[in-house]
Amino acid sequence: MTTLTDTLDPGSLLVDTAARVAAAGISPGSSGNISIRAGDRVYASGTGAELGRFGSGDVAELTIDGAHLSGPKASKEVSLHLAFYRKNPTHTAVVHVHSPQAVAVSCLEPWSAQSAIPPLTPYFVMRVGQTPLIPFRVPGSPELAELVAALEFPFHAALLANHGQITSAVDAGRAVDAAVELEEVCRIVLLTSGHERRLLPEADVTALSERWGTPWSV
Repeated sequence: MTTLTDTLDPGSLLVDTAARVAAAGISPGSSGNISIRAGDRVYASGTGAELGRFGSGDVAELTIDGAHLSGPKASKEVSLHLAFYRKNPTHTAVVHVHSPQAVAVSCLEPWSAQSAIPPLTPYFVMRVGQTPLIPFRVPGSPELAELVAALEFPFHAALLANHGQITSAVDAGRAVDAAVELEEVCRIVLLTSGHERRLLPEADVTALSERWGTPWSV
């Protein structure tokens, strides 16, 4: 699995992460936002920042509780990022994008209460895991963070209804990899829509999730 050089300082790592997200083609225009957690500090993309042109001047520094310390005003979605860090305390990166296939699937009814997406490929299970659908709230609403916190089962990714996708991981490289894989499996969901699908065997899903450390309890 490809990873970013997480030995960079957090601001530089955020710039590199923005470049990788943009290169993957999953963050159209000025949409999407990213963050890096380092100890009790969070470094997030500034409001309105375009990830394809992201630079050091676009980095906002916050406390883990969301208080602004330096740089531009953080993205309006920062409360959602903080909710993912609280849910997954070992994670140090969050990626939120409006990738088109994920947005399309987020407009559909979920496969189950714990995962909007069924176990169609081993790579989805290995790199993402169960991905619940978070009910729609307007972008930037604090209620999105509350809805994430209210779900008691584990997850490292979610679809935001009629909005987009969000992933978190132990490092920035894996968070981007998960976002790319989530977009790919959403493409497969759409391609197989209306057809009789063959899902991965339950025993194999369990084995893959245990081996790769991804949540799957559907």
